[in-house]
Amino acid sequence: MLKYMKWLMAALALTLVANGCGYNALQQMEEGVFRAWSDVESNLQRRADLIPNLVATVKGFATHEKDTLQAVVEARAKATSVKLSASDLGNAQAMQQMMDAQGGLSSALSRLMVVVERYPDLKANQNFLDLQNQLEGTENRINVARQRYNQAVEAFNSKIRSLPYSLTNSLMLHLERKEYFKAEAGSAQAPKISFE
Repeated sequence: MLKYMKWLMAALALTLVANGCGYNALQQMEEGVFRAWSDVESNLQRRADLIPNLVATVKGFATHEKDTLQAVVEARAKATSVKLSASDLGNAQAMQQMMDAQGGLSSALSRLMVVVERYPDLKANQNFLDLQNQLEGTENRINVARQRYNQAVEAFNSKIRSLPYSLTNSLMLHLERKEYFKAEAGSAQAPKISFE
């Protein structure tokens, strides 16, 4: 009985030490970062899934705008080919490649919307309006998911740098700092729209 009590006390002490040093909290926070990143990826996939329908609708009205439509298709292909795994979230170069590919897709979609302005029948088409609304909603979701991801990264990065969590991380877990989702280069300037 005494031996059983010693094991029980040792297990209880180990549990208290593990919880007090932040071992479990750090792992939960890292999982929060991974979940937030999955939300970003899910919304990026939704956008990629909507684009073929949007392109097909515009094609029906604007057959001679092949260059713009082709640019959207190519940007979508490039954006969907760049994938980040959970282990890449700490890799600045991999994150930049993904952000560049998504930025290229956003740019191509912007050019497509300028083309759409030239076609009044298309702008009034209900299918196109529905697709445009879904795409706009998806862009908003992507923005919210990026913000939530950055909040999770901020909390995680701050935690692994503060005591006692930094000691627990350096001695036991060896978790790496995660990269933020950053704005595209030049996004501080308002886009210029021309209907010429």
